[in-house]
Amino acid sequence: MNEVYEFLKQCETYYLATVEGDQPRVRPFGTIDIFEGKLYFQTGKVKPVADQLKANGKVEISGMADGKWIRVAGEAVLDDNVAAQEHMLDAYPNLKAMYKPGDGNTEVYYLKNVTATICSFTEEPKTFTF
Repeated sequence: MNEVYEFLKQCETYYLATVEGDQPRVRPFGTIDIFEGKLYFQTGKVKPVADQLKANGKVEISGMADGKWIRVAGEAVLDDNVAAQEHMLDAYPNLKAMYKPGDGNTEVYYLKNVTATICSFTEEPKTFTF
């Protein structure tokens, strides 16, 4: 999990794919955190992505850094633990102008049943499960 986390941090921006009905939806994300041994991302409850995640938690993440790319497939699980929200926002203080722990809008999700693969054109793929 740590290598996946470090790679996503290196990407700075990665892309999160969800499903809305029968239509895939992809958008840029930038938050990634490890809290209590789980890999987390953050969004706002008022955003369409939150509704998509509630309807179908299966997600895929993709990003690139240093000529390599990553694909992370798993299930996003909403965690209403305020301590998880605080940990995320402490890692991304620039978001504190828009989000506050326990504000009813801040949502953090952890990933479970994850398969992540880091690939390049010059190296064998590395696959991680957690």
